Amino acid sequence: MIAQDLLEILRCPHCVSHQTRQPGDDPGQLIYHQDTWLICKQCDRKYPICDDIPVMLIERGDVYRNTKIEDLQVPPPADACA
Repeated sequence: MIAQDLLEILRCPHCVSHQTRQPGDDPGQLIYHQDTWLICKQCDRKYPICDDIPVMLIERGDVYRNTKIEDLQVPPPADACA
């Protein structure tokens, strides 16, 4: 389980990076999904949560970008946490 105060400050690293920063005052907001995924509201990258630690690597979010929310594995597959 991720602490609420941490969830409030976490943002998608792709959407807040200098070269790929998205428009708006607060880009990269995340949706907390089934205690195992963080999903970016803007770019739809999906970051797994492994052993209560969010894996916030852009490359990892890219892997699941085209996966529908209802098709995300709970818990994330082992290769998502490697």
